[in-house]
Amino acid sequence: MKSEGIEGCERFFSPGKGRGIRATKHFKVGDLIFACPAYSYVLTVNERGSHCEFCFTRREALSKCGKCKQAYYCNVECQKGDWPMHKLECSAMCSYGENWCPSETVRLVARIILKQKFQSDCTQSERLLALEEFEAHLDKVDNEKNEMNQTDIAALHHFYSRHLDFPNNAALTELFAQVNCNGFTIEDEELSHLGSAVFPDVALMNHSCSPNVIVTYKGTVAEVRAVQEINPGEEIFNSYIDLLYPTEDRNERLQDSYFFTCDCKECTTESKDKAKMEIRRKLSTPPEPEEIQEMVRYAKNVIEEFRRAKHYKTPSELLEICELSMEKMGSIFEDTNVYMLHMMYQAMGVCLYMQDWDGAMKYGEKIVSPYSVHYPPYSLNVASMYLKLGRLYLGLGKKTEGVKALNKALSIMDVVFGKDHHYIAEIKKEMDEHET
Repeated sequence: MKSEGIEGCERFFSPGKGRGIRATKHFKVGDLIFACPAYSYVLTVNERGSHCEFCFTRREALSKCGKCKQAYYCNVECQKGDWPMHKLECSAMCSYGENWCPSETVRLVARIILKQKFQSDCTQSERLLALEEFEAHLDKVDNEKNEMNQTDIAALHHFYSRHLDFPNNAALTELFAQVNCNGFTIEDEELSHLGSAVFPDVALMNHSCSPNVIVTYKGTVAEVRAVQEINPGEEIFNSYIDLLYPTEDRNERLQDSYFFTCDCKECTTESKDKAKMEIRRKLSTPPEPEEIQEMVRYAKNVIEEFRRAKHYKTPSELLEICELSMEKMGSIFEDTNVYMLHMMYQAMGVCLYMQDWDGAMKYGEKIVSPYSVHYPPYSLNVASMYLKLGRLYLGLGKKTEGVKALNKALSIMDVVFGKDHHYIAEIKKEMDEHET
C-alpha cells in the first residue's frame, strides 16, 4: 500500500495481536501523536440544528438546507463542503418525508459506499491502514448480530436504492461487519453523542485496559494524545471500551463486540477489581460468593433492561428503575461499587433531562470521587463528571464549588484535548463570566 505514513509512528506486527502501531520516537504525556480526519461520518439526528452537519461546530443561528430543511450549516462554505455527501440524504429525505428513518450505521455505510465510488487513492485517513483492510470477523458473528446486519442491509436498500448503486449482498454484509467492529462514536466534552465515523488509522491501534493514549475529537478529526510516557519501540494502545468495570465484565464486553480477550497488565493482575466490587462493610454477616455473583447477574440484567427502557419509558419511570435497582444492590454493594455507580450515572442523566438540578448534583457528588479511583489517570469520564458538576454548581449559584470542579476538569482536559482546543476556551469563558 502506497502511503506517506505518520511521523513518529509505524505500522508493525504485534505478537499475539496482529497488526498495530508502535512509536518510533519518544512521546511525553499530553503530546499529540497523530490526528486523523474522518474517512466518512454522519451527525446524529438528535444534534441537528445545534451542530453544523459538515464541521460539527456547535453554535446558534445555523442555516438550514433550503431543499430538505433538515441539515444545518455554519455558512455557505460548509454547505458546499458537505454537498457531495448530503445530496445522497437530501433527495432521500425529500422523498420519504417523516418516514425517513435509517439508523446511524445505515447512514454511515451509505456515505462510505458513495465515497468509494469516487475515491480510489488512499486518503489522509488511511496513511497506515486502508478502510478495505478492516477486520470483519464474519466467522465469529452470531445469529443475532447477523440478523441485525441483514436488517441494516434491507434498510439501506429501502432508503437509498433510488440514489445509490450497491455492491452485492456478500460485500454489504462484510462492510456492515467492518463498520460495526471499527466504527467510532464522536462525543463532545460531556461525552454526549454527536455522531458516528470511521477513522482507519485510529482503528489500527490495539486495545489495552491501561491505555497509553486517548482519542478525542476536534470537529470531525480524531486526535490521539499520549496519557503515559511512550518510548521508541513501544506499542501504542487505545481503549475500545468503558474501563469502569471489573476484569470479567470488561472481557465479556470485548468478546461481544470485538471477539477477543484482553491480556494486558490490568487484566492479568486484576489489581482494581476489589475496589470496583466493594462490598458493604457494615453487614452483620458477609455475603457468600454465590450471593455476590447473583447480585452481579442482577446488575448486568438491570443495566440491559435500562438501556432498552430508555426507548419507551417516561423519565420518572426510568428514575424509578434506577432507584429500585440501587436499593436492591445496596443491600450488598457499597456506594463506590461500579454497578451502583453505573445506575447513579443513569439516574443523574435522567435528572438532568428533567431539569432536576439538585437531584443531578447529589448523584454527581457521589460519583466523582470513586470515578477518580476506578478510572485510569487522564480519563474523559472523570473530566466530564467534574465538568457536569461544575456547570451544575455554577447554575445553582455555588460559585466556589463550581470553579473548583471546573478547574479539576481542565487539569485533565488540558492533557487529553490539548490546551488550544475550543472546549478549553469555552470553559474558561464560562468561569470568567461567573467571576464578573
